[in-house]
Amino acid sequence: MKKLINDPADVVPEMLHGFALANPGIVVLGDGVVVRTDHAELAAKGQVAIISGGGAGHEPAHAGYVGHGMLTAAVSGDVFSSPSADAVLVAIRTVGSPAGVLLIVKNYTGDRLNFGLAAEIARSEGIPVELIVVADDAALVDGDDTAGRRGLAGTVLVHKIAGAAAESGQPLEEVTRLARAAAASVATIGVALTGCTVPAAGKAGLDLGPAEIEWGLGIHGEPGVERGTMPSADEVVDRLLDRLIADRELSEGDRVVMLVNNLGGTPAMELGIVARRAVQHLADRGIHLERLWASTFLTALEMAGCSLSLARVGDKALALLDAPTTTMAWPAPHHGRVADQPIAATAVPEDRQRPSAPVDESLWRAVAAVCQALIDSEQLLTDLDQQVGDGDLGISLARGAHAVLNDKDTYDGTDAASTLRGIAATVRRSVGGTSGPLYAALLLRTAAALSAGHPWPEAFAQGNDAVIELGGARIGDRTMVDALLPAAAALRTGALTDAVAAARTGTDATARIQARRGRSSYLGDRVLGTVDPGAEAVVIWLTAITSTLEATPVS
Repeated sequence: MKKLINDPADVVPEMLHGFALANPGIVVLGDGVVVRTDHAELAAKGQVAIISGGGAGHEPAHAGYVGHGMLTAAVSGDVFSSPSADAVLVAIRTVGSPAGVLLIVKNYTGDRLNFGLAAEIARSEGIPVELIVVADDAALVDGDDTAGRRGLAGTVLVHKIAGAAAESGQPLEEVTRLARAAAASVATIGVALTGCTVPAAGKAGLDLGPAEIEWGLGIHGEPGVERGTMPSADEVVDRLLDRLIADRELSEGDRVVMLVNNLGGTPAMELGIVARRAVQHLADRGIHLERLWASTFLTALEMAGCSLSLARVGDKALALLDAPTTTMAWPAPHHGRVADQPIAATAVPEDRQRPSAPVDESLWRAVAAVCQALIDSEQLLTDLDQQVGDGDLGISLARGAHAVLNDKDTYDGTDAASTLRGIAATVRRSVGGTSGPLYAALLLRTAAALSAGHPWPEAFAQGNDAVIELGGARIGDRTMVDALLPAAAALRTGALTDAVAAARTGTDATARIQARRGRSSYLGDRVLGTVDPGAEAVVIWLTAITSTLEATPVS
């Protein structure tokens, strides 16, 4: 287990302390209780207090939703453990008033018992208290031989609606009614790609293989209702939404809102992919998506995975969801119906206009050989780059190679220089990172030299000059230049095979030097023993060229 913690026993109080330091609108009372700093003013003006909570490990829930327009207080137990009834009672006594308190509880036995007992005690003390239970788990069917549907990320929507109703001055009875209606309308289902590790346990409770996915799980690292082979993201979203739509009995024309929730360890990139497909799926079903939020709402520690929550809404619920709030975790306001929008087409640049002549076939054989070699070497270059860089070189060069092959018919074959300019345009558009601009510069300068009447060896050498000028690297910096410059020098006096041999020698030498350029420069001695991936790529494509041309001096 590797976590940024001190003593596992201090995780919750230290976390809440940090939350409060970062959010001047909340204060920690101890015993896991977090309250709004203005709670006394709210009580004095007769505003209903909204309290929620549960075990820690679901952050930003629940402390992240304490603030104007949402919760008045939140109560946190230990990781994945319900807070005690006494801790809940502290929160009720602190923020409660004659206006009353609404407790929003997820459907877990410990939470129901402890919040329920605290509510009984508070009522006996004269504090009006109502309690609702959120059971939005669509993976389980009512009546199953289980403890019932679990409370999941849809609970956050209930927080928002209840909090906005309370902030607007609604009485306890109406706030409770609206919260119950919200809880009844929402359904959630999730998938996990990994387990999660409770700090005190030291190891994950859910062990998933590299190609496995867990369907329909809760938020405590427990197994779901099914384990299967990992499908594509679109297939995951389609299956989840089909289940939610059936569970809520939604049909064409219905209005809904949706949460796309990160379970803890899912990159924003993947949430965006999920959100994109979810919008498309609902549009295909004729269901009107009124609001969409994609963020981290309620987690299971560092679990990789996501959940989707759908709730049927009307105008009143939408108004409450749109009402302003100033909490740490609720995202920026989102107004207006969400519709799937195609990516706007871009104008065709001048360098991709219809060619005036087809590409010379002998030149294209060499270009195609280079592309195929880079595609075939994708994994090799990726493995090397993962050891000493960021791991994207093989993917980037293979993507560029595919793009060049696809763009053949757009290249002007009037002469070699025109073709190289077209390839440079493809490369700069399709190859990311540093490789794209460097290879584009190499091709453009080489093309300019050919147009000026220089032979290929001299043109190639001038192309290398462009790489050096743009990137700033020199021999010995452990970059592609360590292969390019020796190859260019050998090509001036020898054959292509000599250039390949010189590039190979220069590349092998990079395994014995520290990097002074690029991401490898941050790794110090750890790069020693591994050749530079960029230099290795030069050897690969030079070798591919020799396979299509005779190994004789080039003039």
